[in-house]
Amino acid sequence: MHFILNVITLPFLGEIDLSGSILVVFFLCLLAVVGFEFVNGFHDTANAVATVIYTRALKPVVAIPWSGFFNFLGVFLGGVAVAMSVLKLLPLDALMSLPVSIGACMVLSVLVASIIWNLGTWYLGIPCSSSHTLYGALIGSSLAFTFFYGGPGVNWDKAKEIGLSLILSPVFGFGAAALLMFLIKDVFKSKALLHIPTGENDRPPFLVRALLITTCTLVSFFHGSNDGQKGVGLLMLILIAFLPAKFAVNHSISSDKMLLSLNTTEQVLSRATITGDAGKAEIMKTDSAIDRAKGELTIAEAQKGKSPYKIRKELKSVIKDLGVVTADTNIKFTDADKTILTSDSKNITSITDFAPIWVIATISISLGLGTMIGWKRIVVTIGEKIGNEHLNYAQGASSEIVAASTIAISTSLGLPVSTTHVLSSGIAGSMMAAGGTKNLNNGTLKSIGLAWVLTLPVSMLLGLLLFVLFRLFI
Repeated sequence: MHFILNVITLPFLGEIDLSGSILVVFFLCLLAVVGFEFVNGFHDTANAVATVIYTRALKPVVAIPWSGFFNFLGVFLGGVAVAMSVLKLLPLDALMSLPVSIGACMVLSVLVASIIWNLGTWYLGIPCSSSHTLYGALIGSSLAFTFFYGGPGVNWDKAKEIGLSLILSPVFGFGAAALLMFLIKDVFKSKALLHIPTGENDRPPFLVRALLITTCTLVSFFHGSNDGQKGVGLLMLILIAFLPAKFAVNHSISSDKMLLSLNTTEQVLSRATITGDAGKAEIMKTDSAIDRAKGELTIAEAQKGKSPYKIRKELKSVIKDLGVVTADTNIKFTDADKTILTSDSKNITSITDFAPIWVIATISISLGLGTMIGWKRIVVTIGEKIGNEHLNYAQGASSEIVAASTIAISTSLGLPVSTTHVLSSGIAGSMMAAGGTKNLNNGTLKSIGLAWVLTLPVSMLLGLLLFVLFRLFI
């Protein structure tokens, strides 16, 4: 069935020119990304509040909105480096050059696959990584896209980088929390921290309570700054796939400013001291990329911005080539030129790696509200079922200190990390340090381990199958 062309104007989005059926799919995708982040809120953020609830540092009625608020702040203040890792995993340039319906299939398959697995593991009360789910679905749908439409597929270099981050973080969480627990138990021998609450009114002393609330706050904030950014990346993926003319590049940066950064970069490259033919070849390659980007900017200006996705593609080439040039030991720059190059590189990156404030606000609110609903299933698992004894103050604090620091470092490096994996493994590490392996609940750990092993392949398969299914109807 064919639908008439719809041109509507909405706040933040401006004028939307999409066919009726694609317009419906567009709004379904927007609804799905809000749903994904909402589910992420009560699925992953439960990890942050489990320790303060089970150590009696805060009552659930206070802990949940407290964590939700700091998740909200984390998304707002966390930047967009992790968000852009979502886009770097996909064949975005090829996607933008094809009909909008194909982008719709990819976006919808990723979101629906992620929501299905997240809701399933939440219902069973199994802590499971939303990050693994999301990236598995992204890889699966990208593989299906490549099969049907050819061209570049998954960015495997980026996938390996993300995979390494997701694999190593729980190992680090387990080891670091265990080490911290050994220090508290055997070196500092703090009886106050090793106390296990025995009743509703058995609350931690003031300083211990302050420590536990602080660590909960930090985990909540850094969860927002890392996991929340994934929602920002997904929403940007939707906007770029459906409305590339509006969102492929940051239109708040003028063409003149873009050209200025490219021109000054070109001048710095011309002043470089080069040894060897390989260095000369890299400089020539980067100059060529800059010339192509300037050409696309000139064309877009003349045509009133008709092909901004081509500008994005060429600017991405410039950024990639600059990374190679600056790392090449055969190419030398003065300190002043290094400063200029760093500044210009950031300016060029800000043209392609951006998110409007309303996008960040939408994800912030969704994640914050999601935190306040449905938290109990995961909290019970974290607080009661990983170990065979009740969580003590030291175990809660050590696992959250490790989780907060790991997530903060990963966010600063632009790497996604699983809050669930880091904190769950931290709890397990602290439990083992307190009482050996006999202190671990093998049944729960097997369920969590099975979910961790299955998440990536299952979400990849779901993403692939849903892409094929949606392709038949969109």
